[in-house]
Amino acid sequence: MKEIEKEKNIKVLYACEAGSRAWGLHAIDSDYDVRFIYIHPTDYYLSIDPVGIGKKRDTIEVPMHSTLDLHGWELTKALRLFRKSNPGLLEWLNSPIVYVGPSDTIKDMMDFQSQLFQPKPCVHHYINMAKSNLRKLDETTANTIKLYIQIVRPILIAKWIITYSTFPPIHLTTLVHLLSPTEKNAIECLREVKTKQLSEANLPVGELQSFIRRELDFLDKSVSHMKTKQIQVTNKLDTLFRMTLKKIWEN
Repeated sequence: MKEIEKEKNIKVLYACEAGSRAWGLHAIDSDYDVRFIYIHPTDYYLSIDPVGIGKKRDTIEVPMHSTLDLHGWELTKALRLFRKSNPGLLEWLNSPIVYVGPSDTIKDMMDFQSQLFQPKPCVHHYINMAKSNLRKLDETTANTIKLYIQIVRPILIAKWIITYSTFPPIHLTTLVHLLSPTEKNAIECLREVKTKQLSEANLPVGELQSFIRRELDFLDKSVSHMKTKQIQVTNKLDTLFRMTLKKIWEN
């Protein structure tokens, strides 16, 4: 992160783990999926071309190095996505593994989260993710462990959101608290096959398939009754951005 700050002339406000290590589903040789939020110096924003247009990119993508994958979003991009309750960004903010920060700005975003969180679009996002990967699972016999995880994990997140109307902690051991003992055992078996790199023959396929079909039916019925909240937070987020610029670059 320090090297990126120097090379790009930016300030990293937050960096976290956003992949299998954050979910508690990593094997010994799993990649590190590092995601970060950064801000440019003030003059970078004072031009007729806004960030994200032309050469003024709003992302930083670092070429994959060994098992390290780094990807960052510029602060105004992150705040626009935050305003829409973007699930990817919310997963970053709720990661249990933090490498840099959180800065005061990120702490304020975390505090704002309960005020602007939109449960319905997030649930739709995770339902669609689970269904898309279920279709892939039905069409292949290769790498099914990864697909099962990419179905079960979004189902558990959506189930938590419907139950509590909040964005959940993303570690699997927390998400499974909503399940029955039998369901927990099936998910724990899935976790062990992934983390210990066991044969996929150990997967409890019948239990997992039943769980997936049952929960997707529950989610489809539940989301149809959810309402979208009307929230006005742009002024608050504009103020947060300006205060961050002043604090980081003018002090």
